[in-house]
Amino acid sequence: MMWPATLSPWAWAVAAVIIAFMELPVPGSYLIWIACAAALTALAGFLVELSLSAQLTAFVILNIGTCVAGYFVYRHFDRRGRGDDSVNRRDLDLVGAHGAASETFVNGQGRVRLGDTIWLAECADDIAAGTAVVVTAVRGTTLIVSRKAHAA
Repeated sequence: MMWPATLSPWAWAVAAVIIAFMELPVPGSYLIWIACAAALTALAGFLVELSLSAQLTAFVILNIGTCVAGYFVYRHFDRRGRGDDSVNRRDLDLVGAHGAASETFVNGQGRVRLGDTIWLAECADDIAAGTAVVVTAVRGTTLIVSRKAHAA
C-alpha cells in the first residue's frame, strides 16, 4: 500500500469539523483544541504546498500549542478558584440562615427549625425553645448556631 505524498487541505478542514462535532457530547474536553490544530494545518496547506511529513509535523506542533493554550483558557475561566472546597457542599449555603430553636437546648445540643426542616444543632450555651438563632457553621449534618442578635 502506498501512502499519499500529501493530503489535501480539505481533508484537514473536514477532519477539523468532525473533531469539533465530537466535542459536542463532552463539552470541556480538549477535542476542540485538536480541531483548532487541524483547522490551522488546513489553513497552512491552503497557503503553502506541504508534504505529508510537513503536514503531520505541523499538526503535532500546532496540536501541542493549541492544547497548552486551551489549558490556560480553561484555567482563566475556572471560577471555582484554587483551594475552594465548597463544591458539592450545599449545606454551606445554610451559614447565615435564620431560624428558631424548636426545642430547649440541653448541654448545648438541641434542634432548630429552618423553614420547614428540623435540624440537629449545637450552641455554646443552652437556649429556650422558640429563641431566634442564626447558623454560624455546619459540621456534618449538625448546625452550629448562636442566638440571633436583636436589632436596637
